Amino acid sequence: MLPFLAAAACFLVFLVSFLRDRRRLRHGFYLFFTLVFLAVGVLMVVASVSEDAAAVLLFAGLALIPLTVLALGIFLICNGITMLRREGRRLANLLSLAAGVGIIAFVPVNFAVGRIGWKPLEVLTMTVNSLLFYVSFLFVCFLLYSIVYGRIRSRRRVDFVVVLGAGLLGGNRVPPLLAGRLDRGRRAFDAARARGADPMIVTSGGQGPDEDLPEARAMAAYLAERGVPREKILLEDRSRTTWENLTFSRDLMTTHRPEHRCVVVTNNFHVLRAALLARKARLNGQVIGAPTAWYFWPSATIREFIAVFAAHRGINFTVCGLIVVSHVLGAL
Repeated sequence: MLPFLAAAACFLVFLVSFLRDRRRLRHGFYLFFTLVFLAVGVLMVVASVSEDAAAVLLFAGLALIPLTVLALGIFLICNGITMLRREGRRLANLLSLAAGVGIIAFVPVNFAVGRIGWKPLEVLTMTVNSLLFYVSFLFVCFLLYSIVYGRIRSRRRVDFVVVLGAGLLGGNRVPPLLAGRLDRGRRAFDAARARGADPMIVTSGGQGPDEDLPEARAMAAYLAERGVPREKILLEDRSRTTWENLTFSRDLMTTHRPEHRCVVVTNNFHVLRAALLARKARLNGQVIGAPTAWYFWPSATIREFIAVFAAHRGINFTVCGLIVVSHVLGAL
């Protein structure tokens, strides 16, 4: 019963924290440990009935781990090749390929180090493995809650629908990625009106060095061509980053309606990080995501995780530093 009680406690903490504000990264940790304790509890129940069945179940679960990791590595390599072919050779497009190669190379590299038998190299390998374990744990929690948060819909009345910019194609055209956000924003706008609200859409995006006009204007024109009344569109045309998207849009909405509630629209891979930033910016609203091409999602998700990891660099670098120091001192 103890694992089930622990699972229930973790889920209760998650539920209370979630109801207070769902835009917190810690929820991923609560959910992760809820699932871990639940799995341990199920295994113990099976063992009480049949130890052999529990042993088979445990063996199958442990065997699935390396097989899943191997399949993930192969998938990421294939995905990385697809990204390079469709999106071009840019550093951001190499992330899934690099991650896949790293996963596939993990076992051979550790085996080779073990055969060499040089102590400093072994310590270095153990340190790197521990750092990878820590980062992988964080990534699993991040991914878990990204999926959960992205599936939750809020039915509360909204006064504004904020669509975040994503760059223009050829300097003045809305690319497919941004079109997906705008179409999702228009659906949220129509749904709010169907529930009796009178919302406005905020198109948020400034003018980049390679763009002929601010993103907000091109976005507004796209929406107007698809039936959104011009008088229902507000332009926030100064922002260059997601943080500025949110803070400038917040100020614009406050000017029109001091007490307001909004929904922010971005792509599904960007939802959780945008929600974390929205909370930090004291924006009164949740974030929803537009679909993304399947091949784009893995690299984009890795990029989002890196950004969140860097945003919490104080605690993350401290933990990484402690890991390194512990292995070095242990080797002395």
